[in-house]
Amino acid sequence: MFLIVPCTRAEWFARSPANEVTITLSLPSDGTPYYSVSHRGEPVVLASRLGFESATGPHLLNDFEFVATRESQHAGEWSPIYGERQIIPDRYHERRVELRHRASGQRLDLVLRAYPEGAALRYEFPANPQKGIAAVLALTAERTEFRFPANTFGYEEHGTEGEYHRKPIAAITRNCERPLTVEFDDGRFACLVEAHLDRYPRMLLSPSPFTPGALISALSGPATVPLHAGFATPWRAFIVGDKAGDLLERNHLVLNLNPPNAIADTSWIKPGKAIREVSLSTPGGKACVDFAVARGFRYVLYDAGWYGHEYDDAADARGVNLDPKRVGHIPNHPGLDLPAVIAYARERGIGIFLYVNRRALERQLDELLPLYASWGVAGVKYGFVNVGAQEWTTWVHDAVRLAAKHRLLVDIHDAYRPTGFSRTYPNLLTQEGVRGNEHMPTATHNATLPFTRLPAGAADYTICVYNPRIKPTRAHQLALAVTGYSPLQLIYWYDKPEQFDGAPELVFFDRVPTVWDDTRVIEGRIGELVTIARRSGDDWFAGTITGDAAGGRNVNLPLTFLPSGRRYTAHIYENDPMDAKATRLRTEDVNADTVITGKLPPAGGQAVWLTPRSD
Repeated sequence: MFLIVPCTRAEWFARSPANEVTITLSLPSDGTPYYSVSHRGEPVVLASRLGFESATGPHLLNDFEFVATRESQHAGEWSPIYGERQIIPDRYHERRVELRHRASGQRLDLVLRAYPEGAALRYEFPANPQKGIAAVLALTAERTEFRFPANTFGYEEHGTEGEYHRKPIAAITRNCERPLTVEFDDGRFACLVEAHLDRYPRMLLSPSPFTPGALISALSGPATVPLHAGFATPWRAFIVGDKAGDLLERNHLVLNLNPPNAIADTSWIKPGKAIREVSLSTPGGKACVDFAVARGFRYVLYDAGWYGHEYDDAADARGVNLDPKRVGHIPNHPGLDLPAVIAYARERGIGIFLYVNRRALERQLDELLPLYASWGVAGVKYGFVNVGAQEWTTWVHDAVRLAAKHRLLVDIHDAYRPTGFSRTYPNLLTQEGVRGNEHMPTATHNATLPFTRLPAGAADYTICVYNPRIKPTRAHQLALAVTGYSPLQLIYWYDKPEQFDGAPELVFFDRVPTVWDDTRVIEGRIGELVTIARRSGDDWFAGTITGDAAGGRNVNLPLTFLPSGRRYTAHIYENDPMDAKATRLRTEDVNADTVITGKLPPAGGQAVWLTPRSD
């Protein structure tokens, strides 16, 4: 229940239940709203401006007056359909501060939330049917500022599939991507994320024109706000922690800032592993299905080319018409009978995903999705969708909603990044928005992702093993299935079933799940070393990867997360000391007191499967 609190002060706050995190709003005499965030009494964000620039009236940057404030407490938990943990705590203190812009009469509410995991704020435009108030508000810029303490560094990245660079905040250039992980002078960390982005432009980050050395929200285009019905912007949120690993362990904050599941029957939403079919043929599809059955996979993906050239506006995704650029050079290509492959797969419990480029989706979406559902397709991979502008944010999320109506799963590739929409529409299993194996990144990049990209949510990295362009070792590739997270995990991306050599270490890919009951970051040094343990039922899986630093590293995996008094068998897949590129398997009888050790070379890895002993 909300409590109306009369207030004449110029400062209001929300504090997390145990006072770990405080977010404060202040309104000085000129009516410019500012906010700040602290964690355990130490600053996360210094006093930073709030507001908007408008095309339809005065800018909403200052000249505000206080109207009222309300506060509420929430203490609960919920269970996701799938995720990185079985139970998600949801505890916060919310403060709503109602303001009025003197010059225009426009109402603006600032909503502050403080969680144990971090803090969040957003703007709300209350429904206002008053005569003389415009029906819509045209915003040309959001001016949410982010002023961090001195000597703060950020992990800057541009273009959603770029590399990360550690820089002083003042050196970050315009249109930096989010999430943005920042490292404070005292060793603490925070991650600036965007949550509950739906019908609003995407936020990027640029140098502030108001405050030297600070960043400011940079929207990917103007925003139109419907005032007659009320409107809320996405949340600008900060995951906070004493160490880098806290950012991943607390990333459920992004989900908590989104509405609950909106799909009544979710029995058809099934995470799992997938292999990509690249021959665009019937025999190739059936071979992938057989491989999926044998290796414990759930899906086969027909990638680009099955309905023509994906960039050709004349390509019709309503039927099979193979792209000659992909198959024309293959003598006696057997062709693709897609209905036959779908039927073959369904008989064996395997689902088929179809890739469709945004060009066809934008023209034919209303026709394609019910058609694919009638074919028995399990899901659609949306390719190269437009992102950024308000219209495209709206389009892509409406396309996920429509897919849910037809019981189709979705994987969004290329530039789309998660903001928690999968909580509301869990048929959106995953998305790319990451520099994965399509770019063959370095081991250092891989050891950076858990603390920079993955706090925002799942990333379809497209793991592969056999391609000679892969830079890290095979054991590193195995461990990526644990250090990364994607409910739909594409494995053997550039590989084919006929390349499978029966190497015993690849049994790890057969066993590792894609969703988890618990997640623990055992050790994390950004770009250097990552050890993550995750539980599925009674089994635990642990992945350790190192960056590219010369000399390698001695690693320790304490098994304190195992239940006391219970014995486990540890299947340890690690770099062969006689051949760093090769992988060896060893087993140990272990318990909660055991520490698994290893020596990892540069770009090395260790993947561990822990299963209870039957005796």
